[in-house]
Amino acid sequence: MVVVGAQGLPTWERKARIILCVLGFILSIYALHVELSRESNPDYRAMCDLGQYVSCSKVFTSRWGRGFGLVQIFVGQDSPLNQPNSVLGIIFYTLQLGLGLSLSQRAAVVLVLASWVSVAGSLYLASILLFVLGDFCMVCVSTYAINFALLFTNLKRRRALDEMKKAA
Repeated sequence: MVVVGAQGLPTWERKARIILCVLGFILSIYALHVELSRESNPDYRAMCDLGQYVSCSKVFTSRWGRGFGLVQIFVGQDSPLNQPNSVLGIIFYTLQLGLGLSLSQRAAVVLVLASWVSVAGSLYLASILLFVLGDFCMVCVSTYAINFALLFTNLKRRRALDEMKKAA
């Protein structure tokens, strides 16, 4: 039995979205803090730097920590368009939370599409983490898990909205 809230969507969906987006937002803010701290002070040691092969600051300050390592190819490393991935995360989780307030089909489609893009980015960055950097980043892996969970949540929302439309 699925408990349905006042908006007609399962009540777990709203709670899950809030928790996932807030966690993703906090992790993205922390990642940005680590990157900026490390850039201003090369001796800075983040809480997530646990060893030689478990270092988030190594990942955040790598080529792939900005613009997925791809933007600089087109616009240059120092371009304002080559932003830290954490800034993109902040925008993504804010978008997910904001659009999650809407019950429109269009918003549901945007949520799903944005989630697919985030999952594709997560898979790309996970492969870079594993095969290129040879590192384990707890913050990164946590955001990948959040992105997959948001995709699941958004797919469920889209299905629920489709069912509500058919029932009306």
